[in-house]
Amino acid sequence: MYPKLLELPWTIPRFGMITIYTYGVLLAAAYLLGLQFALVRARKRGLDPARVMDLGIYIIISALVGAKLLLLVTDFKAFTANPRELLTLVRSGGVFYGGLILAVAVALWYIVRAGLPLWTTCDVFAPGIALGHVVGRFGCLFAGCCYGKPTTRPWGITFTDPFAASNVGTPLGVPLHPTQLYEAGAELLILLILLWSERKGRPYAGRTFWLYMLLYAISRFIIEFYRGDDRGTVGMFSTSQFISILLAPLAIVMLIWLSRAVEPEPKRARKAA
Repeated sequence: MYPKLLELPWTIPRFGMITIYTYGVLLAAAYLLGLQFALVRARKRGLDPARVMDLGIYIIISALVGAKLLLLVTDFKAFTANPRELLTLVRSGGVFYGGLILAVAVALWYIVRAGLPLWTTCDVFAPGIALGHVVGRFGCLFAGCCYGKPTTRPWGITFTDPFAASNVGTPLGVPLHPTQLYEAGAELLILLILLWSERKGRPYAGRTFWLYMLLYAISRFIIEFYRGDDRGTVGMFSTSQFISILLAPLAIVMLIWLSRAVEPEPKRARKAA
């Protein structure tokens, strides 16, 4: 566990030494890797790389904003009780579902505006989201956030860095479920399933995207039982479990509905001449 990757021998007045955080580096790598993967897939499908790049930038920005907004909502009482805690929004990645929801909304707006084929474009990005999420969860592991409940299992992880405890409340000296690795492993498996499924059965636009949504909702719902951090509740479920309960049936309905579409989706946004 190394929340601080590097401390540079320079200081900024009133801010102190310049620190490069491991989470930030891996989060940037996650976004760039996912976007590059989406661009490769877009070119194979004849989509305009410039428009896909613009879309990717919109997705990255909205994902960052959405993740922090949902974190603010779920921990609203803590932030209002101690306004200084708002500074943690800058250092934290936020709630993935918040980023996913806002990113999807912004992406749908841009796709329609740019004339890109809706579900084909969503299919292009879905495996990239999964790939980026794998890398991003390793950032969580190094930072100590999104930690699990105490466990006696031999694969439990014990955190020891005081900075993680002060920054995100990570329990120190106690073996915890490595929920960051659980989710990274689940996302890697989802990625492999998505790529495999594209070669099987009758392909149709939207299948890869909604299959990702379904598989992620199921995996996140299960992993939430092992999470130990405070992330808000809706009734008897965590916020992410509640969203998963809504998302999974929606994904199933969309998969069935799109599979019955007779006409293939028109590809209106080809490469610029």
